[in-house]
Amino acid sequence: MIFSEQQAERYSRHFVLKEIGVKGQKKLLSSRVLVIGAGALGSNALMYLAAAGVGTLGVADYDSVDLSNLQRQVIHSTERLGMKKTASAEIALKALNPDVTVVQHSERITAENIREIIEQYDFIADCTDRFETKFLINDACVLSKKPYSHAGAVRFEGQVMTYVPEKGPCLRCLLDKVPSQEQTVTCSQAGVLGAVTGIIGSIQAAEAIKYLLGTGELLVGRVLRVDALSMRIQTVKTGKANAKCRICGNDPEILSLADNSKEYEVNGCQ
Repeated sequence: MIFSEQQAERYSRHFVLKEIGVKGQKKLLSSRVLVIGAGALGSNALMYLAAAGVGTLGVADYDSVDLSNLQRQVIHSTERLGMKKTASAEIALKALNPDVTVVQHSERITAENIREIIEQYDFIADCTDRFETKFLINDACVLSKKPYSHAGAVRFEGQVMTYVPEKGPCLRCLLDKVPSQEQTVTCSQAGVLGAVTGIIGSIQAAEAIKYLLGTGELLVGRVLRVDALSMRIQTVKTGKANAKCRICGNDPEILSLADNSKEYEVNGCQ
């Protein structure tokens, strides 16, 4: 691949990084990342992945842009209220970097279609806000041996971890089952500082880029937590995969998504 004059200028700051360079930029341009959820976390993850020159970005979301989204979902705009989030995201991403191919997945992500979708990608970013969907993504990635970044944010706090097959624990190693409604709180109930989702989504983009390039230390076996109110960042070691994990342990119970479909449908997916 030969870079055009515009591409050479666009990626010049990457070229001088020894961890990326010309070879790494070519790798990014040939890579494929799926972002599930084009909301707050997804907005920032998508924009930085596009800016970095990740060649193909899948955007999965079935929702439309609402005025209440714009306090944190910076990939969308007032002019695109009512538009499908996938279509709105593509407009922003192509405006930022025309090198990027955007693939819209505007249907609801379910146990029936997720594995077929994620098979097309090298890395998956979970930018959703429901635990049912997070466990669905985790289980699909484990079964399909796909690396992914898990993240969440509420109020002034956020957290991120990365799963790489056979390298460390999955979400189910840490939380065996989807928490009950009484154990969780949503952004609509408790609120969230938009800037926190920007921090967390940007970290997800960095994890994806590092994985694609095979450089740096991923958040495998570690959970990074951010408290913006006290401005404290903490990394908690989670250790190795749980040998008793129901999906990635030594004697797994969940052998297909159909085995556990009811757990993903408590409140509906995504």
